[in-house]
Amino acid sequence: MDRAKITILVDNTANAGLVSEHGFSVWVEAAGRRLLFDTGQGPALAHNADRLNVALSSADILVLSHGHYDHAGGLPRAIASAPAVQVFCHAATTSSRHAIRNGSARSVGMPGAAKVALESLPSGSVRWVTQAVEVAAGVGITGPIPRLTDYEDTGGPFFVDAEGEHGDPIPDDLALWIRTDRGLVVIVGCSHAGLVNTLHHVRQLTGESRVHAVLGGFHLIEASAERDERTAGALAELGPDLIVPCHCTGDRAVESLRRVLGERVRRGSAGSTYAFDVTSGVARRQS
Repeated sequence: MDRAKITILVDNTANAGLVSEHGFSVWVEAAGRRLLFDTGQGPALAHNADRLNVALSSADILVLSHGHYDHAGGLPRAIASAPAVQVFCHAATTSSRHAIRNGSARSVGMPGAAKVALESLPSGSVRWVTQAVEVAAGVGITGPIPRLTDYEDTGGPFFVDAEGEHGDPIPDDLALWIRTDRGLVVIVGCSHAGLVNTLHHVRQLTGESRVHAVLGGFHLIEASAERDERTAGALAELGPDLIVPCHCTGDRAVESLRRVLGERVRRGSAGSTYAFDVTSGVARRQS
């Protein structure tokens, strides 16, 4: 029986013996491929992978959900471990970007060392994603996600310049999907395109209306109560069996989701693993 296994390598919280950091990274084994989705800030990646018996050197594919430091900072270590890896990311991933709060600008883009690591790869090893692409049988990347809802935004004061004159729509935001007989498993990095926008786009791309599970950062940490409520309502309509908020979702938003969706909401952390029998779509949290 074919199976897909998802292991959270980096998250804001971590199981015993693992390192936490403000970042996100997931290891995926599916369709005979080994895929690294995001790399965290960097320090936690190799330590946690080693403790979880995940061989980064065996990665076939590396997907960057977007170019923020807390998702791309571990690129140097990931590429050094698997120099033949095929990287999938949007061209805007390497763009300059800032967060501005209280009049103070902070660079939140891809660190310089990560850009150097990416540029060091042979040109054929980097796939600049401009549209949806299937990277293995039943496993795909969304490509850019249309922004259609009227209550979702990028989730923060993001700008392409330190002066705050030009907003950053974060066009490089991508998600990963895995097809199962009970519906889609969707992995998101920060959902800067909006979680609901992302899920509806994946359904349209695949022709599969059922969402079986969604896992990752939902970026609701600064969301309004209205957005929390409407997101929970939209998820209730989509009816996933498993919802795993991580990283940038925020405690308040997690509780808001739980009030509507109950035990289907199970907070993730580094070290959490989820196994899916692809032919039956049954998901089991292993740890």
